[in-house]
Amino acid sequence: MTERLSARETLALVTDDTTFTELPYPARESKPDGPLAWQGYDASRARAADRTGESESVVCGTATVSGTRAVLLAFEFGFLGGSLGERTGDRLEAAYTYAREHRLPVVPLVATGGSRMQEGMIALTQLQRVARQSALTREAGLPQLAVLRDPTTGGGWATLGAGADVILALPGAQIGFAGSRVRPPDADPSAYTAEAQVAAGAADAIVRPEELRETLGRWLRLLTTPWGGQAPVPEALGAVVGPPVSEQRAETGLPATGWEAVRRARSPQRPRAARYLDAYFTYRLAISGDRCGGTDAGMLCGFGEREGRTVAYAAQDGTATRPAGYRTAARLIRLAGRLGIPVLTLVDTPGAANDAEAERQGAGAAIAELFGAVASARTPLTTLLIGEGGSGGALALAAPGNTWATPDSYFSVIAPESAAAILKRPPEETGSTADQLRLRPQDLAELGLIRTSRTG
Repeated sequence: MTERLSARETLALVTDDTTFTELPYPARESKPDGPLAWQGYDASRARAADRTGESESVVCGTATVSGTRAVLLAFEFGFLGGSLGERTGDRLEAAYTYAREHRLPVVPLVATGGSRMQEGMIALTQLQRVARQSALTREAGLPQLAVLRDPTTGGGWATLGAGADVILALPGAQIGFAGSRVRPPDADPSAYTAEAQVAAGAADAIVRPEELRETLGRWLRLLTTPWGGQAPVPEALGAVVGPPVSEQRAETGLPATGWEAVRRARSPQRPRAARYLDAYFTYRLAISGDRCGGTDAGMLCGFGEREGRTVAYAAQDGTATRPAGYRTAARLIRLAGRLGIPVLTLVDTPGAANDAEAERQGAGAAIAELFGAVASARTPLTTLLIGEGGSGGALALAAPGNTWATPDSYFSVIAPESAAAILKRPPEETGSTADQLRLRPQDLAELGLIRTSRTG
């Protein structure tokens, strides 16, 4: 488990030297022993203040993180377990308001045991205040990046933590809605860890303390420097551009037959998504998970730097895409839209996963969600078909009217083998069926389904 740091120590860890400035806090008239007149509450707060040097469980201020200015909300777990009370809510609301007024990203550095018992339901309703502030900040198009420290439990996890756009976690941190003192006695403790939350798609990545400032700084730069206007045509990725595809066969080696197109797209030697992304971006950072229990290693999503600006990406990596993959891509597209960042998608899948578990995980609903996210995208989408384009499971990730293709790719309503089987044709007619499907890049261009020039 990572060493538990105080709020000030955490701020020193992630911010540039001498840049942190604490925000002024709203004044609130204090009632004896708080809103519930809980006997001994004032004494508990006084002891917490003496022990930590803080007057509340959160420290809010502005600073630069690797050069990017942000509003930071650092919880002090030593102050009554980092719990949220009425005055904590006052501070958080004021900090979020300041961030919106000054167009700054928000970085919660969370370490909390939940809501403060000594304030009862008054404390619990602070979660509604925080949720509203987070929603207003989201609507304003400002990013929220949470860092989950040890522990992050209860309402703090369910609002400031899990509600962030990007969620980073320190190694070994206890993370979960139920804290260690209230969860079932037979609960598996390994399920309440940072590592388990990343594996379940509830957080994006584990970051070691010594790498936190650089990683957080990179995320802040990416999410605050969008590419203006249309994402560039992905020539650097090997897209077919220039003259009509049908005229490029000699110089680009386009497939002669439909079956040749299928074989080339399925070749183990063909470049996969990671290679394209590495060639396209100076650097990139990944998001992971659908935020409802699933991940898909075959769907690569995140943000990358291209020519000093940011482009989001969602890329299929050649495997059958699982429901969690579609939901993660939809999450990526919606986030990019809120932040004004264009999206590049790479299509490469034999199709959607169709096993029984995929059906139980809501394959149809997940694909529908992605179709909807693409159709309602608020920023430009550019798609490059780099390999297999298998049916609706591939089409869901493709940008209508702005899809390009590499010479070693195909797009089809169904795989040729399946088409032949449905039509009750013998296996030896699979090749001729592929030709009839007109799935080659040049066929797709002639049908008007992919772009082949810079015009339009």
